[in-house]
Amino acid sequence: MKILLINNFHYIKGGSEAVYFNMADMFVKAGHSVVFFSTTDSRNRDYGSNKYFVEQNNSVNPILGAMRYVYNGSAKRALERLIATEKPDIAHIHLFWGGLSSSILGVLKRHYIPIVHTAHDYRMVCPAYTFRRVDGTVCDKCLGGNYIHCLTNRCSKGKVAHSALMTFEAYFRKWFIRPIDAIDGFVFVSSFSYEQHLKAMPALKDKLCIVAHNAIEPLPESAISTAMGNYYLYFGRLSHEKGLETLIRAFTALPQLKLKIVGEGDMESRLKQMVTTDNIDFCGYQSGDTLRQTIKNCKAIVVPSEWYENNPMTIIEAQSAGIPAIGARIGGIPEIVEPNKTGYLFTPKCVDELISALQSMESLRAEQYAEMSQICKETAAAMFSADALYPKIINLYNTLLCHSSNKA
Repeated sequence: MKILLINNFHYIKGGSEAVYFNMADMFVKAGHSVVFFSTTDSRNRDYGSNKYFVEQNNSVNPILGAMRYVYNGSAKRALERLIATEKPDIAHIHLFWGGLSSSILGVLKRHYIPIVHTAHDYRMVCPAYTFRRVDGTVCDKCLGGNYIHCLTNRCSKGKVAHSALMTFEAYFRKWFIRPIDAIDGFVFVSSFSYEQHLKAMPALKDKLCIVAHNAIEPLPESAISTAMGNYYLYFGRLSHEKGLETLIRAFTALPQLKLKIVGEGDMESRLKQMVTTDNIDFCGYQSGDTLRQTIKNCKAIVVPSEWYENNPMTIIEAQSAGIPAIGARIGGIPEIVEPNKTGYLFTPKCVDELISALQSMESLRAEQYAEMSQICKETAAAMFSADALYPKIINLYNTLLCHSSNKA
């Protein structure tokens, strides 16, 4: 089977890109052919041909970039050329809104290529994709398709212009390219995500949908924890919805505990200004073996999200290394963090509860921590491995291909 994998970015920008590449590895090892379609960037991985990739919207003038944000004609034409040459059997789309855009859906439909979409976020039903206003309030007012709330609440970083663009793009899809009609099968990475989408799109009941947690390749032995570390770790984007201000406040109140923050983003300068103690270190962007070693040597990761997080790759990567997680009780996080077994949960934005969770981790004896670490590894092997994911995905593909051939 020749599988076309589509994503806005061809480098590790976040968890969705990790899934995109891990899925490619999974298919190649199973004997399938993989073709990529994405955008050009100096940070792109040297993985697969990039001769069909298109330039990112931010590399052109603002007016053209805004037009491509809504409907990317360049991506549409490039995808036509790819299909003519590569002739993929099925397309699996990850992130594409606001980049490659919904323009690619029509191309795939015209060539009778079944389309699968993994919903890494809530962009199909929330223009700003996080169900979160700029003031931090969780909001689902757009669920009914009345997307104007994104603009009136300035949901995109408090900026009118970008919130307006997101709102217009959502209405464009609603009126002209309905994803629910174009996409043949959906992968939701948590049950919570599926239920949220179902509220907004009842027609999902008539679509082929599966819930499949993200997966990663087995880690090398050198990346797996063998002892309790002496610091806590946050790694990921430094953005508003991630709850990092709560994280800083908690560790400021616990100066005896060390925190490392790995990542970059638009919150970085604001967070650094908040730090008044010397127990919090900003380590910048890390990837590959460097990041694996940082994870391996920590005591626990902290995921203080304040949005409906789906199935954080940070937790999956940590548990695979035998590292527990302290996570906010929101979105899909409670589905993969079991209190007192693989970590602890706390109420989002609640500094006191996060402090209590950290103190619970600190109170563990060495043998208790070792047991928690072992449960993490066992859980990861059962839930987040390619062996667990592959049958679900390939069965979905085969079902769609069967339906497609019957229609033909």
